Amino acid sequence: MTTKERQAEILKTLEAMYPDAKPELHFTNPYETLVATMLSAQSTDVQVNKVTPKVFQDFPTVYDLAKTTPEELLPYVRSCGFKSKATNLVLAARDIVTRFDGQVPGTLEELTSLKGVGRKTANVVLANAFNVPAMAVDTHVFRVSNRLGLADAKTVEKTEIQLMEAIPKHLWNKAHHWLIFHGRRVCKAQRPLCETCRLKELCKNPPAKNK
Repeated sequence: MTTKERQAEILKTLEAMYPDAKPELHFTNPYETLVATMLSAQSTDVQVNKVTPKVFQDFPTVYDLAKTTPEELLPYVRSCGFKSKATNLVLAARDIVTRFDGQVPGTLEELTSLKGVGRKTANVVLANAFNVPAMAVDTHVFRVSNRLGLADAKTVEKTEIQLMEAIPKHLWNKAHHWLIFHGRRVCKAQRPLCETCRLKELCKNPPAKNK
């Protein structure tokens, strides 16, 4: 089996395993998508989903968020970690109001120009708010893709590039969620469930063999 054939089989199996894979963050529009994704950095989707209903209730639009201060926002988001998140959210909202007429921008370059928005966050927003093909690489995607052999890279940036080369563009958004689901449910960081994994025969770097 060639590398391309093995990678295609991995993707086919992931799709069969997680046909309904989708974002586990809760949001309904580009503004909410951006806020939830920014809060999710080094936090959990479960925790973010506990926080965002009150945030969206009291700051329902980007204009409302832009009018507040980091100090006023901090109590809402403190449980998601890092005081800087409150500052970044407010500054990003103000930037959206002043530079983009209150509309969350829809390009990678524009999104990453906002305070606190890196490539991963921008790609998540592009994929989920604008349905633009994007490969967002979080810790799960990085770990799982390199274990499986969909990528062979030491950095998030190189992993993103390699995944875009290995995965057909029309599958980027779906594959992102397949890899996240697999990382959370089977290919876990500390105790991967290799013995019961349907991909164990296709896995290039199974952690169980590295112990």
